[in-house]
Amino acid sequence: MKLLDNIDGEISHILDKAMDRHSPLVDEAELLFGCTGKEFLALILVANHIRERAVGDIVTYVINRNINFTNVCVNRCRFCAFREDQNSQNQFLLSTKEIEAKTLEAIKMKATEVCIQGGLHPGADLDFYLQIIEAVRRISPDIHIHAFSPMEIYHAARKSELSIREVLKILKEAGLDSMPGTAAEILVDKIRAIICPEKISVREWVDIIEESHKLGIPTSSTMMYGHVESGRDKAVHMDILRNIQKKTRGFTEFVPLSFIHQHTELYKNLSARPGATGMEDVKVYAISRLMFDGLINNIQVSWVKLGTKFAQFSLNVGANDFGGTLFEENISKIAGSSSGEYLSPESIKALIRDCGRIPVQRTTVYELLG
Repeated sequence: MKLLDNIDGEISHILDKAMDRHSPLVDEAELLFGCTGKEFLALILVANHIRERAVGDIVTYVINRNINFTNVCVNRCRFCAFREDQNSQNQFLLSTKEIEAKTLEAIKMKATEVCIQGGLHPGADLDFYLQIIEAVRRISPDIHIHAFSPMEIYHAARKSELSIREVLKILKEAGLDSMPGTAAEILVDKIRAIICPEKISVREWVDIIEESHKLGIPTSSTMMYGHVESGRDKAVHMDILRNIQKKTRGFTEFVPLSFIHQHTELYKNLSARPGATGMEDVKVYAISRLMFDGLINNIQVSWVKLGTKFAQFSLNVGANDFGGTLFEENISKIAGSSSGEYLSPESIKALIRDCGRIPVQRTTVYELLG
């Protein structure tokens, strides 16, 4: 008996096209975000098939260490519980010596990457960000520096009265290797006006990402979902990312970030959903695999956001990367995540093998290390 016979004709047509390497259009992706039942199961099967076709049975991971250098921020994003005012008793700002120490810890744990992000400190001009890179480079000339979101680049340019291109060029020359494609949230301005009204616009985010790619600075791509956005908003967001990738080929991966709601203003005061449902999480991974087929091969699970069990399950619905060891994670933890701050390489490998897949360590830019 064919269990997935007689599914909705429109959904069947979209999935058949995806199998033939024709990714869903925005309207079609929106329709997929609404599917349930047999159609939902068919979506999972197709996404898993396309994942296998694109990257095989290898599941990658990176040994890395997060460094959140400050929680002081001039912006007030409503989904964030991490930020503090400069005069808050809970504020912190790492010294260059502390950054050096954290980098040394990363080296000792055999990390190949430090991932560096922080709040928008009012004193953070270009020299401030250069001092962070220089501190890392004093400890290691080789460790990959994955640092500074497009919002931080914009902030540095504004504070130093330089162009985005000038800031990116100077940071690259100092040792910046790649950038996290965070600050994207949802790339729909009407949604940004609700969740992060002081943040850069969609156009500004796209321009900074494309400029970094032109200069040879690869970035990840992200989407933060499960709050006030619709299925169509998610589809539009993915479409913007794939159009950038068609132009630049500068994205290394796509990282869905499920909204951690508990301690945020967006949830407590502005009636956001209490994070994504399990169905929504699965659909995001599966639909992104279909949307990015042939463009962004690597789709990463966030075990901090999902928990290790659901992250493991997501490897069966389109994802092929388990992310990093992290060692330290402040932003999700403060918002209410209970998934922890560190996952050992041994634990990651065991979770991957339990899926019948092959764990392989990688670099930040997806070079396989064995």
